[in-house]
Amino acid sequence: MELNSVVKSLENQCILVTGATGFLAKLFVEKLLRIQPNVKQLFLLVRAPNSASAAQRINNEVSGEVFRVLREREGVRYATFISEKVTPVAGDISLENLGIDDSNLINKIRKEIDVVASFAATTKFDERYDDAIRPNTMGAKHVAEFSKKCEKLKLLVHPSTAYVWGERSGLILENPLRMGETLNGIKSPELDIKVEMELVSEKLNELRANQVSQKEEMIAMKEFGLERERLFGWPNTYVFTKAMGEMIIGEAKGYDHKVVILRHTIVTSTLKEPFPGWIEGVRTIDSVILACGKGNVRCFPVNPQTVADVIPGDMVVNAAIVAMVGHANQPSSGDDTSIYHVGSFAKAPLHGTKLFDYVYNYFYKNPMISPPLKKQSFGKPINIAYPLIFSTMTSFLFFFNVICVFPMKVFLLLNTLVFFDYLHDICSTAERKIKFIQRMVELFKPYSLFKGIFDDSNTEKLRTEVRMTEAEANIFYFDPKCINWDDYFMNVHIPGLVKYVFR
Repeated sequence: MELNSVVKSLENQCILVTGATGFLAKLFVEKLLRIQPNVKQLFLLVRAPNSASAAQRINNEVSGEVFRVLREREGVRYATFISEKVTPVAGDISLENLGIDDSNLINKIRKEIDVVASFAATTKFDERYDDAIRPNTMGAKHVAEFSKKCEKLKLLVHPSTAYVWGERSGLILENPLRMGETLNGIKSPELDIKVEMELVSEKLNELRANQVSQKEEMIAMKEFGLERERLFGWPNTYVFTKAMGEMIIGEAKGYDHKVVILRHTIVTSTLKEPFPGWIEGVRTIDSVILACGKGNVRCFPVNPQTVADVIPGDMVVNAAIVAMVGHANQPSSGDDTSIYHVGSFAKAPLHGTKLFDYVYNYFYKNPMISPPLKKQSFGKPINIAYPLIFSTMTSFLFFFNVICVFPMKVFLLLNTLVFFDYLHDICSTAERKIKFIQRMVELFKPYSLFKGIFDDSNTEKLRTEVRMTEAEANIFYFDPKCINWDDYFMNVHIPGLVKYVFR
């Protein structure tokens, strides 16, 4: 994989980016435009009904905070620079031909692009099954089919998640998932992606024939996803549908180009670029951080031996670019796929309990402000307590049921016997908080009690085999040994969340 220059190799390249308005995709696009202004063209595919709407969405994004450094560098030329380098594309990867209606544009893309970087996905753990399987599974199928028809394509980059192997313990290798493979070892029924799509359609038809409400349909489809993922051994709809997407990518034959699957762990805000602490949306562990900052989490199950395998978003993007450049000019055997785990465990392990230290220390010194009550002009600082940590679900559930759930049920019983307004309010608030914690624990227990270790042998080879100058190594950093976790969480990540997300 020896190269003269990673930056030089990006010159005159045409790249199709799907899911272009997502967190990682925006970091990817911004980085390419900032480090290589001579990139030939970026085709940015976004979900939009027409080209005008797609152009408006892209225009809104490039006017956003993440493009600030690039915007300041280009100055008055910025709008011209973007119009020269970026082509908005209206489409949807859950549809054939990526949902692109313009046949001339399809032909242009197929003739010109060198790389496809498919970031489009839904990342909600408890997404509706139909809304998750379309982009995460069928989207992978349509991207693979579209890529085969591109005349000079060198590489397909498919970002995935390291957790496609579910709650497996021990060393998790950078191995492919095989079509129909399940995590619980059952052979009947077999996992058949075509059958899963048919079941989704049947379930939707059944619900709509019964004329259920939109809310009832949403709940039913979420529950259906839970039912299917648990049948085959996955912990949530997100990783289940991403696993099936990987199966499709790996099963597809006849590639004339290389395929790179980039399995990242838990993605957090940027470490350095385009500036420290940028993040968008509440992502994975940030839900727990926010809940702790608001004083809503007083206990949580976390195994002290569990490593919180987090990785800043800019390091994921750097790994993607280096892998892209390193593989793009290699000859393909037609069926070879390279898989990379991008995380921090192997080089800079961070124990899960340490996260709560950071959260408590930060919000103790910088408390969040509660919304003002009717008789207040301003909210009050929220006092937080260090949460009680339980190393097993058994100990957590015992404490939670005895200390939280049982008293609430007593209050509810009293409220039915003697109605007092204040008692009703206490019950309602307690019930909401308990349901919130139960849902959060259910979603995050596969990660807070995770016993797996992600092997990153391929990623380490990528770091050492792609020859870069010292200057380029500083540009495309993705070795987690450079992270100081104390500084990152206290001075970068949590302040970034407060500034860009918790506002």
